[in-house]
Amino acid sequence: MAQQYDAILIVSFGGPEGPDEVLPFLENVLRGKPVPRERMLEVAEHYQHFGGVSPINKQNRQLIAALQTELDEHGPHLPIYWGNRNWHPLLAETLAEMGRDGVKHALAFFTSSFSSYSGCRQYRENIAAAQAEVGPTAPQVDKLRVFFNHPGFIEPMVESLAACVAKIPAERRGAAKVLFTAHSIPTSMAENCRYEVQLAEACRLVSEGAGLAASQWELVYQSRSGSPHVPWLEPDVCDRINELHAAGELQNLVLVPIGFISDHMEVLFDLDTEARELCDELGVPMQRAATVGVHPRFVRMIRELIVERIDASTDRPALGVLGASHDVCPANCCLYSPQRPASGG
Repeated sequence: MAQQYDAILIVSFGGPEGPDEVLPFLENVLRGKPVPRERMLEVAEHYQHFGGVSPINKQNRQLIAALQTELDEHGPHLPIYWGNRNWHPLLAETLAEMGRDGVKHALAFFTSSFSSYSGCRQYRENIAAAQAEVGPTAPQVDKLRVFFNHPGFIEPMVESLAACVAKIPAERRGAAKVLFTAHSIPTSMAENCRYEVQLAEACRLVSEGAGLAASQWELVYQSRSGSPHVPWLEPDVCDRINELHAAGELQNLVLVPIGFISDHMEVLFDLDTEARELCDELGVPMQRAATVGVHPRFVRMIRELIVERIDASTDRPALGVLGASHDVCPANCCLYSPQRPASGG
């Protein structure tokens, strides 16, 4: 049965677009979270290293332009809106605009490939809060399924990894190490979602597609924040690089940011800056695989997700053993209660 939708909503994290916006943005991100202020100031320096501008907003604009072209050429012919969790355009601002434009029922694409509280459920909570703020004119919003195993995500990542491996001298390729990286999350969050399972499957699909042996690749994590006393997913990418080097197992390295769809701040700083500096110090040749960005196959995937949601008779492609993810999240999906700081602390 066909569903009626009258707009697409791109939902993302947001980022500052100038030095004066960095601290207000980070205060938005970290409000209510037990993150020491010194850690926030450390992250602020990461942004100032790039002129106080996060690349994520520019990348979202590029993705929206590419998707609009794809929809204009192939349909469905729907307008695209964009709202962020943490910085302008904020979701409440966007939903208010959609209401003024007469939008009643929108499909949302979250710029996160994997299921977790912060990558999915929290965005749904953000939308609900924005709808409550806007009031009766706010549109209904349904999310598209997560796409960690969709061929439109996996195939560009295979292409990107294979291009990096091809640059390694042929006699060294078999010993090359590939570290897939994703944003670390608290282990208590990971226990209530399928983040690790989905990541492991995506890594397997990409590594096999690029012709790697199972012994050549590992999944590691990056960009952790929060109290050092709270367990987060490990190992950290730089810690693992040091361990592999100390064990004499690191001749060539490829980093694959599987957990991210664009080259935003975590990729540019944690991988292209910190990890690269470490590899340079250790004398290890390192390459970093490209994210999907606006790869034509990825953009087409978004259109395919839209089409399958509009028409339930459409195929729902998924690679590997986990199948296509659900359209409507169960009530307890990715349920998580973030640890709050003690009052007066």
